Amino acid sequence: MRHFWQLSGIGLIIMIHWLMFYGAIKESNISVTMVAFSTGTLFSSIIEPILFKRKIRFYEVIIGLIIMGAIALIFSIETQYWLGILLGIGAAFTSSLFGVFNGIMAHKLKPGIISFYELSAALVCLTLFLAVNGNFTPEFFMLNNSSIIGLLLLSLVCTVFPFIASVDLSKYISPYTIVLTVNLETVYGIIWAILFYNENKEVKPTFYLGVLIILMAIFLNSYLKRINDKKAVSE
Repeated sequence: MRHFWQLSGIGLIIMIHWLMFYGAIKESNISVTMVAFSTGTLFSSIIEPILFKRKIRFYEVIIGLIIMGAIALIFSIETQYWLGILLGIGAAFTSSLFGVFNGIMAHKLKPGIISFYELSAALVCLTLFLAVNGNFTPEFFMLNNSSIIGLLLLSLVCTVFPFIASVDLSKYISPYTIVLTVNLETVYGIIWAILFYNENKEVKPTFYLGVLIILMAIFLNSYLKRINDKKAVSE
């Protein structure tokens, strides 16, 4: 029963993450949201050591701060998207939070069980939230074929299967590394936004400088982690 309530609590965090993530897209656009979401690296560099009871790695915090600096740069030039950026950062924080919690739970329960209870709890919480806010109207349930296909792709291909895989991976690699890898979504998310939504016309060129800084920080982390691991083995 204790695990049930723990997984349900994590499911609630996932629901809040969904609301913030898609709220960020609604208030800004896909590109801005994906870049703001990259702040998850900084949050994980702090949350993971606290919950895993290990020392904070200095370079992880520095890389997180570099990414935050890139976000600040983007924030200063894309001021019309300030609410979307804040919601994107909130989505990054909640993602890091449930990612670290799942890293702990993965050593206690099977990935399928964790995913089933957490996503079920998130669905129930989201349903209650929408019901209380009066979002369940006849129009809400009117879907065309493309909407149905899109929802199936988002729910199964982009959510359920990757979620189960990430929970399973958290038994072998740190949540911080998973979050850092997920930050690569920034790249293909922006490419998708440019190709299908013409968002390159909505953002300023300096925006892409911030994106470049974030990508460099991601690869720098991989390099420093490799060096750190070699030192640990030699000692």
